[in-house]
Amino acid sequence: MPDLQDKIILVTGATSGIGEVTARELARQGAHVIILARNAEKAATTRHRLIAATGNERIDVVLADLSVLQQVRDVAAEIHDKYPRLDVLVNNAGLMFGAAREVSADGYEMTLATNHLGPFLLTSLLLDLLQKSPAARIVNVASMAYRFSKPTLDDIQSVQDYSPVWEYGTTKLWNIMFTQELAQRLRAHGITNVTTNALHPGAVATSYGKQSGGWLSAVLALGRPFMISPEKGAETSIFLATDAKIGAISGGFFSKKKAEAVKSKFNTPVNNRRLWELSEELTGTQFLD
Repeated sequence: MPDLQDKIILVTGATSGIGEVTARELARQGAHVIILARNAEKAATTRHRLIAATGNERIDVVLADLSVLQQVRDVAAEIHDKYPRLDVLVNNAGLMFGAAREVSADGYEMTLATNHLGPFLLTSLLLDLLQKSPAARIVNVASMAYRFSKPTLDDIQSVQDYSPVWEYGTTKLWNIMFTQELAQRLRAHGITNVTTNALHPGAVATSYGKQSGGWLSAVLALGRPFMISPEKGAETSIFLATDAKIGAISGGFFSKKKAEAVKSKFNTPVNNRRLWELSEELTGTQFLD
Protein backbone atom coordinates (compact mmCIF):
# COMPACT_ATOMS: atom_id res chain seq x y z
CA MET A 1 0.00 0.00 0.00
CA PRO A 2 1.60 3.32 -1.08
CA ASP A 3 2.09 6.15 1.40
CA LEU A 4 0.13 9.13 0.12
CA GLN A 5 0.95 11.56 2.94
CA ASP A 6 2.30 14.16 0.54
CA LYS A 7 -0.54 13.88 -2.01
CA ILE A 8 -3.48 16.26 -2.52
CA ILE A 9 -6.28 14.42 -4.30
CA LEU A 10 -9.64 15.69 -5.57
CA VAL A 11 -12.45 13.16 -6.05
CA THR A 12 -15.74 14.25 -7.61
CA GLY A 13 -19.01 12.49 -6.82
CA ALA A 14 -17.54 11.20 -3.58
CA THR A 15 -20.59 11.11 -1.30
CA SER A 16 -21.68 7.58 -2.25
CA GLY A 17 -20.76 4.49 -4.25
CA ILE A 18 -17.35 4.05 -5.81
CA GLY A 19 -16.54 7.73 -5.36
CA GLU A 20 -16.91 7.51 -1.60
CA VAL A 21 -14.91 4.28 -1.46
CA THR A 22 -12.19 5.84 -3.62
CA ALA A 23 -11.98 8.87 -1.33
CA ARG A 24 -12.01 6.67 1.77
CA GLU A 25 -9.22 4.37 0.64
CA LEU A 26 -7.04 7.24 -0.55
CA ALA A 27 -7.56 8.94 2.81
CA ARG A 28 -6.74 5.67 4.56
CA GLN A 29 -3.39 5.73 2.75
CA GLY A 30 -2.71 9.19 4.15
CA ALA A 31 -3.71 11.49 1.29
CA HIS A 32 -5.17 14.94 1.77
CA VAL A 33 -8.52 14.30 0.09
CA ILE A 34 -10.89 16.91 -1.29
CA ILE A 35 -14.40 15.67 -2.04
CA LEU A 36 -16.42 17.63 -4.55
CA ALA A 37 -20.17 17.24 -4.07
CA ARG A 38 -23.47 18.93 -4.92
CA ASN A 39 -25.23 18.63 -1.57
CA ALA A 40 -23.64 20.33 1.44
CA GLU A 41 -25.43 18.28 4.09
CA LYS A 42 -24.67 14.98 2.39
CA ALA A 43 -21.05 16.01 1.87
CA ALA A 44 -20.63 16.95 5.54
CA THR A 45 -22.08 13.60 6.62
CA THR A 46 -19.77 11.78 4.23
CA ARG A 47 -16.76 13.71 5.50
CA HIS A 48 -17.47 12.72 9.11
CA ARG A 49 -17.98 9.11 8.02
CA LEU A 50 -14.66 9.07 6.17
CA ILE A 51 -12.77 10.61 9.07
CA ALA A 52 -14.25 8.03 11.44
CA ALA A 53 -13.33 5.20 9.07
CA THR A 54 -9.76 6.31 8.35
CA GLY A 55 -8.60 8.44 11.27
CA ASN A 56 -7.46 10.98 8.68
CA GLU A 57 -8.83 14.46 9.35
CA ARG A 58 -7.33 15.91 6.17
CA ILE A 59 -10.60 15.51 4.29
CA ASP A 60 -12.12 18.68 2.86
CA VAL A 61 -15.35 19.47 1.06
CA VAL A 62 -15.94 21.77 -1.90
CA LEU A 63 -19.38 22.22 -3.42
CA ALA A 64 -20.49 22.40 -7.04
CA ASP A 65 -23.06 20.94 -9.39
CA LEU A 66 -20.97 19.82 -12.36
CA SER A 67 -23.90 20.34 -14.71
CA VAL A 68 -23.78 24.09 -14.00
CA LEU A 69 -20.74 25.55 -15.72
CA GLN A 70 -20.53 28.68 -13.58
CA GLN A 71 -20.45 26.52 -10.46
CA VAL A 72 -17.57 24.58 -12.01
CA ARG A 73 -15.70 27.84 -12.61
CA ASP A 74 -16.41 29.00 -9.07
CA VAL A 75 -15.26 25.78 -7.42
CA ALA A 76 -12.10 25.74 -9.54
CA ALA A 77 -11.33 29.26 -8.30
CA GLU A 78 -11.95 28.12 -4.71
CA ILE A 79 -9.57 25.18 -5.15
CA HIS A 80 -6.91 27.53 -6.52
CA ASP A 81 -7.30 29.75 -3.47
CA LYS A 82 -7.03 26.88 -0.98
CA TYR A 83 -4.41 24.49 -2.36
CA PRO A 84 -0.87 24.93 -3.72
CA ARG A 85 -1.20 22.09 -6.22
CA LEU A 86 -3.14 18.93 -7.09
CA ASP A 87 -1.48 15.55 -7.40
CA VAL A 88 -4.51 13.55 -8.56
CA LEU A 89 -7.88 14.49 -10.04
CA VAL A 90 -10.45 11.68 -10.07
CA ASN A 91 -13.35 12.63 -12.33
CA ASN A 92 -15.75 10.12 -10.83
CA ALA A 93 -19.10 11.95 -10.78
CA GLY A 94 -21.65 10.70 -13.28
CA LEU A 95 -25.38 10.15 -13.55
CA MET A 96 -28.02 8.52 -15.70
CA PHE A 97 -31.14 10.63 -16.02
CA GLY A 98 -34.78 9.80 -16.64
CA ALA A 99 -36.85 8.80 -19.63
CA ALA A 100 -37.75 12.43 -20.39
CA ARG A 101 -34.94 14.58 -21.77
CA GLU A 102 -33.82 17.25 -19.29
CA VAL A 103 -31.62 20.30 -19.79
CA SER A 104 -29.10 21.95 -17.49
CA ALA A 105 -29.05 25.55 -16.29
CA ASP A 106 -26.91 26.30 -19.35
CA GLY A 107 -29.43 24.69 -21.69
CA TYR A 108 -27.45 21.51 -22.35
CA GLU A 109 -28.79 17.96 -22.14
CA MET A 110 -28.29 16.91 -18.51
CA THR A 111 -26.34 13.69 -19.06
CA LEU A 112 -23.92 15.44 -21.39
CA ALA A 113 -23.57 18.40 -19.02
CA THR A 114 -22.95 16.29 -15.91
CA ASN A 115 -20.90 13.43 -17.30
CA HIS A 116 -18.78 15.20 -19.90
CA LEU A 117 -18.93 19.00 -20.11
CA GLY A 118 -18.55 19.59 -16.36
CA PRO A 119 -15.53 17.28 -16.00
CA PHE A 120 -14.01 18.67 -19.22
CA LEU A 121 -14.24 22.23 -17.90
CA LEU A 122 -13.08 21.28 -14.41
CA THR A 123 -10.02 19.52 -15.80
CA SER A 124 -9.15 22.49 -18.00
CA LEU A 125 -9.37 24.88 -15.06
CA LEU A 126 -7.29 22.70 -12.72
CA LEU A 127 -4.57 21.68 -15.16
CA ASP A 128 -2.21 24.40 -13.94
CA LEU A 129 -2.49 23.08 -10.36
CA LEU A 130 -1.82 19.55 -11.61
CA GLN A 131 1.26 20.79 -13.47
CA LYS A 132 2.68 21.96 -10.13
CA SER A 133 2.87 18.32 -8.99
CA PRO A 134 6.02 16.33 -9.76
CA ALA A 135 3.85 13.55 -11.18
CA ALA A 136 0.13 14.25 -11.49
CA ARG A 137 -2.63 11.93 -12.64
CA ILE A 138 -6.08 12.56 -14.08
CA VAL A 139 -8.36 9.53 -13.66
CA ASN A 140 -11.60 9.53 -15.64
CA VAL A 141 -14.28 7.04 -14.62
CA ALA A 142 -15.91 5.85 -17.84
CA SER A 143 -17.72 2.54 -18.40
CA MET A 144 -18.12 -0.39 -20.76
CA ALA A 145 -21.56 1.16 -21.25
CA TYR A 146 -19.84 3.06 -24.07
CA ARG A 147 -20.73 0.00 -26.16
CA PHE A 148 -24.40 0.90 -25.73
CA SER A 149 -24.20 4.26 -27.43
CA LYS A 150 -25.29 6.15 -30.52
CA PRO A 151 -22.46 8.64 -30.90
CA THR A 152 -22.92 11.66 -33.11
CA LEU A 153 -21.30 15.05 -32.87
CA ASP A 154 -23.92 16.61 -35.14
CA ASP A 155 -26.59 16.13 -32.45
CA ILE A 156 -24.41 15.93 -29.35
CA GLN A 157 -27.29 17.15 -27.19
CA SER A 158 -29.62 14.38 -28.42
CA VAL A 159 -32.35 16.80 -29.39
CA GLN A 160 -33.56 14.54 -32.19
CA ASP A 161 -33.03 11.13 -30.59
CA TYR A 162 -32.89 10.82 -26.79
CA SER A 163 -32.80 7.68 -24.67
CA PRO A 164 -31.33 7.56 -21.14
CA VAL A 165 -29.43 4.36 -21.92
CA TRP A 166 -27.93 5.55 -25.20
CA GLU A 167 -27.16 8.97 -23.75
CA TYR A 168 -25.38 7.54 -20.72
CA GLY A 169 -23.39 5.15 -22.90
CA THR A 170 -22.47 7.93 -25.29
CA THR A 171 -21.18 10.18 -22.50
CA LYS A 172 -19.04 7.30 -21.29
CA LEU A 173 -17.57 7.09 -24.80
CA TRP A 174 -16.95 10.84 -24.61
CA ASN A 175 -15.05 10.24 -21.34
CA ILE A 176 -12.76 7.76 -23.10
CA MET A 177 -12.26 9.96 -26.16
CA PHE A 178 -11.56 12.98 -23.93
CA THR A 179 -8.93 10.95 -22.09
CA GLN A 180 -7.21 9.90 -25.30
CA GLU A 181 -7.21 13.41 -26.76
CA LEU A 182 -6.05 14.91 -23.46
CA ALA A 183 -3.12 12.50 -23.33
CA GLN A 184 -2.18 13.35 -26.91
CA ARG A 185 -2.35 17.11 -26.28
CA LEU A 186 -0.35 16.88 -23.06
CA ARG A 187 2.40 15.10 -24.98
CA ALA A 188 2.22 17.61 -27.84
CA HIS A 189 2.65 20.48 -25.38
CA GLY A 190 5.62 18.79 -23.69
CA ILE A 191 3.73 18.33 -20.42
CA THR A 192 5.34 15.11 -19.22
CA ASN A 193 4.46 15.29 -15.52
CA VAL A 194 0.69 14.91 -16.04
CA THR A 195 -0.83 11.66 -17.27
CA THR A 196 -4.43 10.60 -17.75
CA ASN A 197 -6.27 7.29 -18.03
CA ALA A 198 -9.89 6.17 -18.14
CA LEU A 199 -11.49 3.08 -16.64
CA HIS A 200 -14.47 0.79 -16.43
CA PRO A 201 -15.30 0.18 -12.75
CA GLY A 202 -17.43 -2.89 -13.40
CA ALA A 203 -21.16 -3.41 -12.98
CA VAL A 204 -21.40 -1.76 -9.58
CA ALA A 205 -24.42 -1.97 -7.28
CA THR A 206 -25.17 1.77 -7.05
CA SER A 207 -28.22 3.96 -7.58
CA TYR A 208 -27.40 4.50 -11.28
CA GLY A 209 -30.42 4.26 -13.52
CA LYS A 210 -33.06 4.21 -10.80
CA GLN A 211 -34.72 7.33 -12.13
CA SER A 212 -34.59 6.27 -15.77
CA GLY A 213 -37.94 4.54 -15.36
CA GLY A 214 -39.59 1.74 -17.29
CA TRP A 215 -37.85 -1.44 -18.33
CA LEU A 216 -34.34 -0.24 -17.46
CA SER A 217 -35.18 0.36 -13.80
CA ALA A 218 -36.74 -3.10 -13.65
CA VAL A 219 -33.72 -4.76 -15.27
CA LEU A 220 -31.31 -2.97 -12.95
CA ALA A 221 -33.35 -3.96 -9.92
CA LEU A 222 -33.29 -7.62 -10.99
CA GLY A 223 -29.57 -7.52 -11.74
CA ARG A 224 -28.48 -5.70 -8.58
CA PRO A 225 -27.85 -8.88 -6.54
CA PHE A 226 -25.34 -9.99 -9.19
CA MET A 227 -23.45 -6.70 -9.34
CA ILE A 228 -20.13 -6.05 -7.64
CA SER A 229 -19.72 -3.95 -4.51
CA PRO A 230 -18.59 -0.31 -4.60
CA GLU A 231 -15.42 -1.50 -2.84
CA LYS A 232 -14.64 -3.79 -5.75
CA GLY A 233 -15.69 -1.17 -8.27
CA ALA A 234 -13.32 1.43 -6.82
CA GLU A 235 -10.24 -0.78 -7.15
CA THR A 236 -9.26 0.34 -10.65
CA SER A 237 -9.75 4.03 -9.82
CA ILE A 238 -7.46 3.64 -6.81
CA PHE A 239 -4.98 1.63 -8.89
CA LEU A 240 -4.76 4.31 -11.59
CA ALA A 241 -4.45 7.04 -8.96
CA THR A 242 -1.63 5.42 -7.00
CA ASP A 243 0.17 2.49 -8.61
CA ALA A 244 3.81 3.20 -9.46
CA LYS A 245 3.70 1.10 -12.64
CA ILE A 246 1.01 3.32 -14.15
CA GLY A 247 2.99 6.54 -13.88
CA ALA A 248 4.32 6.48 -17.45
CA ILE A 249 1.10 5.31 -19.13
CA SER A 250 -1.28 7.90 -20.54
CA GLY A 251 -4.38 7.71 -22.73
CA GLY A 252 -5.29 4.16 -21.71
CA PHE A 253 -8.59 2.51 -20.88
CA PHE A 254 -8.51 0.03 -18.00
CA SER A 255 -10.79 -2.62 -16.53
CA LYS A 256 -9.92 -4.81 -13.54
CA LYS A 257 -6.55 -3.01 -13.38
CA LYS A 258 -5.65 -4.12 -16.91
CA ALA A 259 -5.53 -2.20 -20.18
CA GLU A 260 -8.46 -2.84 -22.51
CA ALA A 261 -8.96 -2.06 -26.18
CA VAL A 262 -11.75 0.40 -26.95
CA LYS A 263 -14.09 -1.24 -29.44
CA SER A 264 -15.88 1.64 -31.10
CA LYS A 265 -15.63 2.61 -34.75
CA PHE A 266 -16.47 6.17 -33.73
CA ASN A 267 -13.35 6.34 -31.56
CA THR A 268 -10.91 7.84 -34.09
CA PRO A 269 -8.30 10.60 -33.78
CA VAL A 270 -10.42 12.84 -36.02
CA ASN A 271 -13.53 12.40 -33.88
CA ASN A 272 -11.51 12.81 -30.68
CA ARG A 273 -10.34 16.18 -31.97
CA ARG A 274 -13.84 17.18 -33.10
CA LEU A 275 -15.27 16.27 -29.67
CA TRP A 276 -12.58 18.35 -27.98
CA GLU A 277 -13.26 21.40 -30.15
CA LEU A 278 -17.02 21.12 -29.66
CA SER A 279 -16.53 20.73 -25.90
CA GLU A 280 -14.43 23.89 -25.88
CA GLU A 281 -17.19 25.71 -27.72
CA LEU A 282 -19.95 24.51 -25.37
CA THR A 283 -17.98 25.27 -22.19
CA GLY A 284 -16.43 28.52 -23.39
CA THR A 285 -12.88 27.45 -22.61
CA GLN A 286 -9.62 27.16 -24.54
CA PHE A 287 -7.74 24.06 -23.44
CA LEU A 288 -4.32 22.90 -24.70
CA ASP A 289 -4.89 24.31 -28.20
